[in-house]
Amino acid sequence: MQETLFGFTDLPGELSGHLRDMNPWWVGLPGRVLPSYRRWAYKELLRQLKGGLAPALVLRGPRQVGKTTLQEQMIVDLLREGVPANHILRIQFDDLPTLRAVGKEPILSLSRWFQKYILKCTFNEAAHAGQPAYVFLDEVQNFSDWAPQVKSLVDMSTVRVLVTGSSALRIAAGRDSLAGRIGTIELGPLLLREVAGIRLGYEMSPWLQSKELQPLLSIDFWRGLIDFGLKHQDVRDTAFRFFSERGGYPRVHTAPDVSWPEVADQLNESVIQRVIQHDLRIGERGRRRDQQLLEELFRLACRYAGQAPSQAVYIQDLQQALGANIGWQRVLSYLKFLDGSLLIKLIDPLELRLKRRKGNKKLCLCDHGLRASWLQEVVPIAPESLEESGHLSDLAGHLAESVTGYFLSGLPHLDLAHFPERGVEPEVDFVMTIGEKRIPVEVKYRRHIDWYHDTRGLRSFLEKTVYNAPFGILVTLQDGVESQDPRIVAIPLRTFLLLR
Repeated sequence: MQETLFGFTDLPGELSGHLRDMNPWWVGLPGRVLPSYRRWAYKELLRQLKGGLAPALVLRGPRQVGKTTLQEQMIVDLLREGVPANHILRIQFDDLPTLRAVGKEPILSLSRWFQKYILKCTFNEAAHAGQPAYVFLDEVQNFSDWAPQVKSLVDMSTVRVLVTGSSALRIAAGRDSLAGRIGTIELGPLLLREVAGIRLGYEMSPWLQSKELQPLLSIDFWRGLIDFGLKHQDVRDTAFRFFSERGGYPRVHTAPDVSWPEVADQLNESVIQRVIQHDLRIGERGRRRDQQLLEELFRLACRYAGQAPSQAVYIQDLQQALGANIGWQRVLSYLKFLDGSLLIKLIDPLELRLKRRKGNKKLCLCDHGLRASWLQEVVPIAPESLEESGHLSDLAGHLAESVTGYFLSGLPHLDLAHFPERGVEPEVDFVMTIGEKRIPVEVKYRRHIDWYHDTRGLRSFLEKTVYNAPFGILVTLQDGVESQDPRIVAIPLRTFLLLR
C-alpha cells in the first residue's frame, strides 16, 4: 500500500472493484430492485441517522429480517433528497473475503480509501461544506474489533454511521465501548401489522404510540387494545392467518405464491444453516464450535418452544441424538450462542429481593416459521386452522406462548421474565417489570377457558402484595372472553400482537 494524506489507502484491484459494485450510485447506476414496503424501523432509523444525538447507529436483528434492505432503501431516499452520490459509502462485510488484505483496521482503511478516491476530500471538509457523508456498514459483527474502529472514525470525523449486525453478543460487546456515541434499534421478524401491510396493502399504526412503557401500566390501555383489534378485525384475522401459515420472515410474504417446501428450504439454508455454519462456528481465538451440537440444540429449542425444559431433559435428549456425554455448562454456553444470534430468546426466571430463584430458562423462538422449516412440521395457530387440526392444540398453545414471549422481549427497555412454580405458588408464563410494578401475563390458547383454573397463576400473583402487580393479562385464542375478575383483562393473541 502507498502512504497518502489519508493513510494507507490504495487497495487491491479486486477489493476496489467489489466496493464499486456495492456502490453503483457512484457512477450513476441504480442498485438492485427493492421492496416498496418500508418496515416499522425505517422512519426512526432515517431520523436518527440524519439528526440523532449519536453519530453512530446500530441496527441489530436475526439474519434475513430486512436489515440490508432497510440500508439500501435509506440510501435510495438520501439520494432522492439530494445527498451527493459520492457522499455515501456502503460496505457489506459478508461479501468481502479480501478484506484482510487491507490490514487489521479494515473499516478505517476503507474509509480513508473512500475519502481519497470517491469523496475526494476528508469527512470533516464535506461536513464543513454542509454536505456530511454517510457510511453504512452491513454485518460488521464478524470483525471482533469493529467497535474501536467506529469509535475512532466518529471521534475524529464528522460523519454519520449506520452499523447492522445479526449477533447480539458481538454487537452488544462493541456497543459498550461506544457508550455515548451510538444508538441501538432491534429489528425482529415482521410484526402482525407489517404482514397486513405487505400482503394486504393495509397500513395500520401500532396501538402503543409512545416509546415509553408507562401506558402499559394502565388496564384501560389494554382494554382499548381489545377495541382496536375489533375495529380492524377483518384485516387482523386475515393477516394472522398468513402469519400462522408462514411465520414472519419478510421473504415468505413478499413471494406468497412460492410453495411452502421451497420456502422452508430457503429458510433453512439462508437463516438457520447460515447462522450455525458461519456465524457461530468460529468462537474466541478461532476455536471451532461443534456444528452438530448447535444443530441439535436448535432442534430442541424448536421442540420445546414456549417451554422451560430442565437440565436433565436437555442432557438426555442430546445423549440420545448424538450418542455422547455432554456437560450442562457446555450446553448452556451453546444455548447462549443461539440466543446471541437472536434466533431464540432465553427468558430467565423472575428474581426478587436480590435472591436468585431456582428455575429453568424459557425458550422463545424468533419465528415459528423456522420451527416449521427445521422440523418439517407445520403447526397452525390461527383459530380457524386449529378447528381443522384439533390434535395439534397443545403444540399450538406452546407456540402461542413462544410467540408472545419473543414479541414482548422486543419491547425496548422492558424487563421480561417468567415465574416458575414455587411451592404453593403456581407458575405464570411471563412477568413484565416496568419501574417498580409488575404485570403478569398468562397464555391460555384453547377454545374454552375455565376461568377458575386458567387464571389461578394470575390471581395468585396479584394477591401477593410483594409483587406490586396492579392487574394481569390473559392471552387467549378467541375474541370475546369475558373477564370474571376486574383485575384481569383477556386479550386474543392476534389482538395482543397489534400492540407494537
